[in-house]
Amino acid sequence: MTAPPYAMRMIWRRLCFMHWPVSASVLQAQLPKGLRLDTYHGQAYLGVVPFLMADVAPRGLPAVGRLSAFAELNLRTYVVDAEGVAGVWFFSLDAEQPVAVRLARLGFHLPYFDARMWSAQRGDLTEYASVRTHKGARPGVFAGAYRPVGPAFESQEGSLEAWLTERYFLHSAASGRIYRGQIWHRRWPLQRAEAEVRVNTLPELVGLKVQGEPHLLYGEELVVRAGLITRVRS
Repeated sequence: MTAPPYAMRMIWRRLCFMHWPVSASVLQAQLPKGLRLDTYHGQAYLGVVPFLMADVAPRGLPAVGRLSAFAELNLRTYVVDAEGVAGVWFFSLDAEQPVAVRLARLGFHLPYFDARMWSAQRGDLTEYASVRTHKGARPGVFAGAYRPVGPAFESQEGSLEAWLTERYFLHSAASGRIYRGQIWHRRWPLQRAEAEVRVNTLPELVGLKVQGEPHLLYGEELVVRAGLITRVRS
């Protein structure tokens, strides 16, 4: 099999997709020109996604200690660009690795932020906490715990689970231009999950206060390849 023309490799571990149904109009107002909000049967979703990164490195180079393994926390929704390609839009990405933060901001125009983060695993329970420390950035705090429940499964085409997780493009913006990057991975091996969210101020960054129990999915591990970004034609 021919390898995809990827630029970066990584492994995502102990990931929890936490999604809340939210107002589509509020989210659309937060998006740059050139992107429209993607919805599932008319419903918009805001995701908070804690996980651990491992083996992060450019193609062909070895992983390097703490530069290649760190915690990350995403605030995200879903969009369609002017070429009709659906993908993920990140309102923010907090990470505890300052070099990775700066490279991602420069090379991918993604809104990465420095954060002080902590994670521990006790059996199948992942404890996770993050406090944004990036100079000049709005504060963001998350603390909680989560675990998988039940056997692993692959999402079915057309299901909410597939719509939330089977995303193979990311979008970013800079200087009034929209960019798109492709990722490659196998279909997510998902599990149902349960979680306790103790503190979560991230939705406030987009003018929202989420209520009720989130839709929860867990992914133990996934090998990922990421390509360079290209400009989207307006």
